[in-house]
Amino acid sequence: MTNPLVILASQSPRRRELLTLVGIPHVVRPADIDERYLPGEVPSAHAERLARGKAAVIARDEPGAVVVGSDTIVVVDGDVLGKPRNDAHAAEMLRRLSGRSHTVMTAVAVQWRGEERSAVEEVEVTFAELDDATIRAYIATREPMDKAGAYGIQGFGATIVARVQGDYFSVMGLPLHRMVQLMRELGLDYAFAAVTAANQRA
Repeated sequence: MTNPLVILASQSPRRRELLTLVGIPHVVRPADIDERYLPGEVPSAHAERLARGKAAVIARDEPGAVVVGSDTIVVVDGDVLGKPRNDAHAAEMLRRLSGRSHTVMTAVAVQWRGEERSAVEEVEVTFAELDDATIRAYIATREPMDKAGAYGIQGFGATIVARVQGDYFSVMGLPLHRMVQLMRELGLDYAFAAVTAANQRA
């Protein structure tokens, strides 16, 4: 058995923290791809296409490495909430999410030795009721400004989330259980601190 190089095709510090949390040594090589929507593309398909695209860009140069790509989007009323443009836009998003549920979709793709597996995890997140003073105070932390939906569940935003139905780590940005399942389908084992090639192929 060997321990192949694991590459995270993302610059997200949360995803790096999650791989480190489960003891998977890795390097970070962000993939630069066009993230615009295709005509008629639904949110889940968009997220999965981007995750696969990020992994593919890096895998072309590193065919022997295990490459992980991921993409997270926030959806409410069928609309995708991206990163806020400014404070007013962040406040608008948070008011829209206040006191109700929305869906977080995180796609993960794994490529290794010319093969690929991908999937999308959907999680329902419910916000507490937020008054304007709370929204202003949260925006003042600057945490919302680089995150889809204008919040981060792993930081101050944890205090405004009332309920999570599904994979918490998916909301953070990387569904670890699903990722390990996809690795297994490719012939890779997660051994609680390493990823090993279970079945060597020529």
